[in-house]
Amino acid sequence: MTRLLAFELLRSGAVAATREVTRVAEEAGLGPRDRAFLRRLLHTEASRRGSLQAMIRAFAVGKPGPDLRAHLRLGLAQIFFLGSVPARAAVSEQVRAVTDSLGPSKAPYANAVLRTALRASEEGICGDPRRDLVGTEMHFKEPLFADPDQHPLLWFEEALSLPAALAKGWIKRYGRERAEALARDCLADPRLSLSCVNTERELVQAELAALDMECTAAEHPAILCSGPEALSAVLKSPAFREGRITIQGEAARRAAELCGAREGERWLDLCAAPGGKTCVLAAAGAQVTACDVSEEKIARLQETCTRLGLEQRVEAIALEGIAREGAAPASDPPEDSTLPGEELPRGLFDGVLLDVPCSNTGVLARRPEARWRWGPASRASLQDLQQQLLERGAKKVRPGGRLVYSTCSLEPDENRQRVRWFLSSHPGWVLEEELETLPAPAAPAGPVDGGYVARLVQRR
Repeated sequence: MTRLLAFELLRSGAVAATREVTRVAEEAGLGPRDRAFLRRLLHTEASRRGSLQAMIRAFAVGKPGPDLRAHLRLGLAQIFFLGSVPARAAVSEQVRAVTDSLGPSKAPYANAVLRTALRASEEGICGDPRRDLVGTEMHFKEPLFADPDQHPLLWFEEALSLPAALAKGWIKRYGRERAEALARDCLADPRLSLSCVNTERELVQAELAALDMECTAAEHPAILCSGPEALSAVLKSPAFREGRITIQGEAARRAAELCGAREGERWLDLCAAPGGKTCVLAAAGAQVTACDVSEEKIARLQETCTRLGLEQRVEAIALEGIAREGAAPASDPPEDSTLPGEELPRGLFDGVLLDVPCSNTGVLARRPEARWRWGPASRASLQDLQQQLLERGAKKVRPGGRLVYSTCSLEPDENRQRVRWFLSSHPGWVLEEELETLPAPAAPAGPVDGGYVARLVQRR
């Protein structure tokens, strides 16, 4: 059933299939083990899609239709990247899913492609980047990927599953070696980043160690990192349930801390769910008006605030506006549409935090589908939305107050360039501080997330 559910999610065209797992699993009555397998299968398909598509081009006869290609990607993902099911059993199970969803006539074709790919591979690393499967102990007998010296961008897309357009920008900014390291990290299961709340990190570390959960101290003094396999145990732990820790990346926490919220101040968090940054502001003593665009998001935010014991300092409001899942709107909003925060009073707040919708390129290990949404149309639409939110947020700040703009993106046109655009058209504001974080999601101490944050101050 899990393979059929994975196929149906891919077939549905969901913007982020991995985020639909909880809903679909509950509707289907999946147990914890099957739910975890479904999540991991979809995550692997998205993070390895470039390599999977290269395999289909190499081993499929003709051009299979989109539904059959989706099944082939899921089958190949299990064979080469999951390892939890023996390869031949994975072939049989995926062929059965093809039969159940597309009919018996498609099954022999799927079986032939999957078994051909399996026969074309061997265990071990051969050292040829055209043949090695990055992050595994397998290689192909013949070259599968582009030559990285002759066609580096195509090799990034095929071997590292990083779209060529993204790779081009990363190589230009960070150099070939650093860009490749970032892309490889995006293929790994990200480590858990645990943020300590009003508790000494060493005490939490000892408490979790007593439960056989090994954690590593991150560079940030309030962050611990643990393996991704510890998620279930963390969520069940007293430290999490009683609000001493929450799941939050280092870059996200630093963004909230850059606000410099203080006791007695009034802050607006305009794109607040799931509430991690809101709680950093509230824990500093501020009264926070936390807004987002749906009752569902607000419910998640309130749950976080209550668990951390900060609900008395947070007023949560659901506002009409534009979704913030990292996907660009289908079209520009009408001129008279309401963006989040438009209905709130002007000049009321000591500070406004804008954690804006973005391309998510700083968290591709956690949100693997985001890389395949990145392109000219989505970039233009996101930048327009980011500019509109900057305009809206600035109007809510009192004279002398702060406007903090943050993303989980690595792209300059969403980060520094957006801030420079705002400053150039708003001479009453000045840049006080900015910070960019590059992710290292597989490193023992993280940071698991990357992103950008800037603090602007309005002249009195």
